[in-house]
Amino acid sequence: MAILEVKNVTKVYEGRLSYRALSDITMTIDEGEFVGIMGPSGSGKTTFLNMVSTIDSPTSGIVLIGGKNPHKLKKHELALFRRRELGFVFQNFNLLDTLTIRENIVLPLTLDGVNVKEMEEKVTVVAQKLGISEILDRRTYEISGGQAQRTAMARAVIHAPKLLLADEPTGNLDSKASRDVLETMQQINQVSGTTMLMVTHDPLAASYCDRVIFIKDGKLYNEIHRGENRQAFFQNIIDVLSLLGGNAYDLSTVGV
Repeated sequence: MAILEVKNVTKVYEGRLSYRALSDITMTIDEGEFVGIMGPSGSGKTTFLNMVSTIDSPTSGIVLIGGKNPHKLKKHELALFRRRELGFVFQNFNLLDTLTIRENIVLPLTLDGVNVKEMEEKVTVVAQKLGISEILDRRTYEISGGQAQRTAMARAVIHAPKLLLADEPTGNLDSKASRDVLETMQQINQVSGTTMLMVTHDPLAASYCDRVIFIKDGKLYNEIHRGENRQAFFQNIIDVLSLLGGNAYDLSTVGV
């Protein structure tokens, strides 16, 4: 079953000079898939993520999540949809310093008025899955970057969203923490069946996906599938990036 359907999506930013950020993008992501989006800076991948995450609306075309078009919803309904159907993981974690790790994780449930007993049960399960049970009573400034990103991930999946959206989730992490977070994402995807869409510039991060879609100049450029061998997939990703004219930053990570 398709969780995400993007049909002929175009985005034009009007101004003195109008700018076409996306041109006629069509793609489908099925339930349980882990898909990466890559492309050079300015290729349109962030604009694409903004359309899917409902932060911005397409100029033409439609985005369906679980068969629903969130862009047709009223403001209040859209806020509810975003909170219940989507999970978000960002490069800079977006955790609240005034809350404990536990309170950060249960935030989506708190906003939905879930009872305390159910919240406790859910946070125990998700913290165990993500290996952060021992830091639940700490504050954000008492934990490492890797733990902060796993906390953000716990918050993103605690309400079992239809779709988890990750924007450069390893961008602020060292290589060990990056691997830990990526392995955790892969595990959540495989064990819980959570559908994931990740925008990244990092070929190592992308090699954890089932397939990677490349965008160039606002258009679909290429798509490659993982298969059995991650090392070969990693090399394929680097090959496509170099064809795309990826700069040194795009090819910064070497070795799987």
